[in-house]
Amino acid sequence: MPSIEKLLFTAASGFVEPGDRQAFLEFACQGDPVRLGQLQELLAIQQDAEEFFELHPEVTSQGDTSGPGESEAGLGASIGPYRLIERLGSGGCGVVYLAEQQVPVKRRVALKIIRLGMDTDSVLARFNLERQALALMDHPNIARVLDAGVTASGLPYFVMELVDGERITDFCDHHRLGLRQRLELFILVCEAIQHAHQKGVIHRDIKPSNVLVRTHDGRFVPKVIDFGIAKATAGNLDAHSTVTNLGQFVGTPAYMSPEQADGGVDIDTRSDIYSLGIMLYELLTGTPPLNPENLKDRGIEEIRGILREGETGVPSARLRKIPADEINEIATNRGVDPQRLPSMLEGDLDWIVMKAIEPERQRRYETANGLGMDVQRYLAEQPVLARPPSRRYLLGKLVRRNRVTFAAASVALFGLLGGLGVSTWLFVREKEALRVQTSLRMDAEALG
Repeated sequence: MPSIEKLLFTAASGFVEPGDRQAFLEFACQGDPVRLGQLQELLAIQQDAEEFFELHPEVTSQGDTSGPGESEAGLGASIGPYRLIERLGSGGCGVVYLAEQQVPVKRRVALKIIRLGMDTDSVLARFNLERQALALMDHPNIARVLDAGVTASGLPYFVMELVDGERITDFCDHHRLGLRQRLELFILVCEAIQHAHQKGVIHRDIKPSNVLVRTHDGRFVPKVIDFGIAKATAGNLDAHSTVTNLGQFVGTPAYMSPEQADGGVDIDTRSDIYSLGIMLYELLTGTPPLNPENLKDRGIEEIRGILREGETGVPSARLRKIPADEINEIATNRGVDPQRLPSMLEGDLDWIVMKAIEPERQRRYETANGLGMDVQRYLAEQPVLARPPSRRYLLGKLVRRNRVTFAAASVALFGLLGGLGVSTWLFVREKEALRVQTSLRMDAEALG
């Protein structure tokens, strides 16, 4: 296959949604309907082809494999000690399976393997970086790598802990978590991303579907997953394996920073800060500032322009514009009154979100930890750094943090003022009585 067709085929294969894939093909094949038709045919048969060829050479007899989905080619196969049970999903270059480890212990894991036909040098380098990056991580809110290897047909794979959770936004809505609980979860995600940054890794695809939440021992535990398009920044990883070609569009548009959308090579950790801010916006309001559906049919240059302009709208203002039936559902999912929700976001939370998603990265938070700490300040009713401090604002925060002390002081002050008022009144009355008495005496003396 000529190189341009192969490149377009590889790029189109990375789109999970059919609509996204079709929009890309139409954009890339403008004026060439023959090439467009060829690529569409190849993509149509791709899934069947990869399911048949990808793992078939390694299928080992497992006896009766009549369970759900196991009649599908590849399922029921074994890769080393791992038996493939179910296909969980696929991304730009890999397929993720639910697998069962058989020795030395029995447990369920997630196994990620290179997709058929995607084993180019650049894809292999990225896949290897993801393995290395996850292996470096040692954080309770990042999915752990358990094992890695190569199949008999030469395809690399790695094994991760199975994160059987929901995307963070769905989890919060299904459990009707209030704003405080959502913010506490978000702080944990910020800490996880900070850990990745300290290990020299920029995630570059932070979005709700890459943050899964589950309940463990009565606690809500978020896990950051999918470092498939991560970028290395430190010497302990091969930074050359993550170099993005100038102008390349990598990531999810609705959550992507303007500088990442531009395709420049000068991407730093503040790109992840922007994505975190977009996710926080969605946790608070129910939708990201840019509706993903509205971006589907737009060209790459148009999307870049939208992101550069930064016309996102303040979260509280966005809620005030939403129809009554929608705001009722959003508020119900957060356990608050629909009339109160916009005012709850107004002020500090608006400031925090808008600082995180500043189009100019030098005006964002410097670190994920800085963003998380400002959210923590909000929860502790301390002044947040995102808001320009005024004396009235600082005094208001001081009063709210020390309600009991100020209440007692207020009672004492009112008591003092009350006592002072009574004393003043008595003093005035006594002074008036003395004046009247003196006047009467002087009148009597004059008559006498």
